[in-house]
Amino acid sequence: MSHKVMKEAESRMQKSIDSFKQDMSKLRTGRAHPSLLDHVRVDYYGSDMPLNQVASITVGDARTLLVSPWERKMIPLIEKAIMTSDLGLNPSTSGDVIRIPLPLLTEERRKDFIKLVRNSAETARVSIRNARRDANHAFKEALKNKEIAEDEERRLTDKVQKLTDKYIAEVDQLLAAKETDLMAI
Repeated sequence: MSHKVMKEAESRMQKSIDSFKQDMSKLRTGRAHPSLLDHVRVDYYGSDMPLNQVASITVGDARTLLVSPWERKMIPLIEKAIMTSDLGLNPSTSGDVIRIPLPLLTEERRKDFIKLVRNSAETARVSIRNARRDANHAFKEALKNKEIAEDEERRLTDKVQKLTDKYIAEVDQLLAAKETDLMAI
């Protein structure tokens, strides 16, 4: 039973880290990266498709993304999808390629991004702590039902705390790296 509870807690903590990484990847740092357009969806013959399934996305230079649609008639739809996304990008078409220049980030915008990242980090920490709380509750219930001894419950609680500390430290490390990345000019 205790092994199952530990596995479940660790799984939930890892999912929190993965979700936090996903949130951070959506924030741009001024450098072009294809994952910037991961959440952009395009109307493709009546169904909503991710952009990377209707076009190839490459990096032209440090501040430009290139989108090459697999079908020429998709160009206006892709441009519209990029413009209506919350990224604040203005694509321009040249032939069969859509160029997306990334504007420079202002100091104010960088600070806004840092606030968003910090909020996301706090959400991840809370989620990790919730996993710890649920695991500790399960151990206390097992102790109350006399399924485990007090020593075992204390040892498992300490183990969950060490796991929690490890994952929260990982969140803090990712946060510090992203803040440094955002403030770099």
